[in-house]
Amino acid sequence: MTKILIVEDEPRIAAFVSRGLQSAGYETEMVEDGADGLARALSGDADLVLLDVGLPTMDGFEVLRELRSRGSAVPIIMLTARSSTRDTVEGLDGGANDYVPKPFTFEELLARVRSRLRETPLAAGVSVTHDDVVLDILARRATVGGREVDLSAREFALAEQFLRNPGRVLSRELLLSRVWGMDFDPGSNVVDVYVRYLRGKLGADHIATVRGAGYRWE
Repeated sequence: MTKILIVEDEPRIAAFVSRGLQSAGYETEMVEDGADGLARALSGDADLVLLDVGLPTMDGFEVLRELRSRGSAVPIIMLTARSSTRDTVEGLDGGANDYVPKPFTFEELLARVRSRLRETPLAAGVSVTHDDVVLDILARRATVGGREVDLSAREFALAEQFLRNPGRVLSRELLLSRVWGMDFDPGSNVVDVYVRYLRGKLGADHIATVRGAGYRWE
């Protein structure tokens, strides 16, 4: 049975979400503390984590960063009363798969849970290499010609998509879904912005623009 870890320090919300998920056929575990949530998520038996931001001991952003820095790829949906664009960007750029502001309807949360669980994780591998670019997946390090390059969690995830699909045209819709866990917004230029960041760090000649289609790793 699919197991969902709920890291939430408000008992009423945690119980409400847990009951709903159990009714939908999921197994749940509730944790109220950030450090305890990190330990449980690292144990590897959760298929998805619902992570509140305002937690005792460690806040949700700290838990998120620690999980990703240790190589955990478990899907994470952030739950928070903070709805500012800055907080949303911090969560997504830190490696969250989705971000749900409070208050939310359970139906919306359930739809997002199902969507994240449907996503197929990339095949496991210690490193991905193409030409002079090497991504160490477990250590979350990138090197170009032997020189280490500092990439944010989102830049690393985007680079991984390109290196795992060399020569293939990846559409903006696909990249937005796989890297940001978001449905395509035709008005968003976030993919283009991050491609520009990667070109600056990994080399402009590596990523070609395919007009009207997307981008391709050369």
